Amino acid sequence: MVNLIRINATGGPEVMQWESAELAEPKADEVQVRHTVIGLNFIDVYFRTGVYAAPQLPFTPGLEAAGVVEKAGAGVTDLRPGDRVAYASPPLGAYCQARNLPAARVVKIADGIDDRTAAAIMLKGMTAHYLLRSAYRVKAGETILFHAAAGGVGLIACQWARHLGVTVIGTVGSEEKAALARANGCAHVIDYNREDFVERVAEITDGAGVPVVYDSVGRATFLPSLDCLKTRGTMVSFGQSSGKVEPLDIGILNAKGALFLTRPSLFHYTADRDELIYRAGEVFEAVVSGALKISINQTYPLSEAAAAHEDLEGRRTTGSTVLLP
Repeated sequence: MVNLIRINATGGPEVMQWESAELAEPKADEVQVRHTVIGLNFIDVYFRTGVYAAPQLPFTPGLEAAGVVEKAGAGVTDLRPGDRVAYASPPLGAYCQARNLPAARVVKIADGIDDRTAAAIMLKGMTAHYLLRSAYRVKAGETILFHAAAGGVGLIACQWARHLGVTVIGTVGSEEKAALARANGCAHVIDYNREDFVERVAEITDGAGVPVVYDSVGRATFLPSLDCLKTRGTMVSFGQSSGKVEPLDIGILNAKGALFLTRPSLFHYTADRDELIYRAGEVFEAVVSGALKISINQTYPLSEAAAAHEDLEGRRTTGSTVLLP
């Protein structure tokens, strides 16, 4: 038997129930992982509320965790019992003490990375990696705009961008978060509750605008962000914490300067195992080298996942949050 969080109907944090279930033997090409740490991400909220549809009800949420391989199914050759591993990938089900999942979605944790750090960087770290290196490949000397700079992805991405020689303008919602953003790579910080970020970006860039905006906020920031872009700039909309972006007449992209728009997700950038290993490896290397400092600022027992979700949705968290099974 293992303990887990189960959702029988979508809704608020209260729909997450602490239950027990039998754990079957791993099938061919699967591994059984005993979790030591579970990562909390805003995508978990999307699935809990029904913004993103889970494959079925009931379901166990969660896409990221670290732990130890306990058993390997037939056909698994590169993972064995005792290996320290981590993942950030479908299928859903990370909010549990142990589970079976496809071996192809699991990577070994690099030496020098502890389990808490691994669980905090797989999804957010690989997201930062594909944003900066693939969705729009930043170049040294550029100035970029990154919304929610004090969030889990933001703190990692802004550090990484600075390491790559990029000047980062970050937006935040409080003085406390502004201090965090400055300490983690942002050369300029805009408190959107006090300042108009479009006007401030224009001031900072002498009216030139930025080549790329990274936006996980969604409805509240999407349209104004288009006004921050240079001609042929790129809008990378990778989340919607403030709500879904309203339907868009694509003519606005032409009117505002032949802009590019992409709505990516990590799982389209790690679907291939070789690409998964490449991205995870670069994240681990950046942490081990000291280029990235990972801030795990909140920790909750897995059984109190509802409280963690309340704090995440209430914008009371900064950096990374983990759940302990």
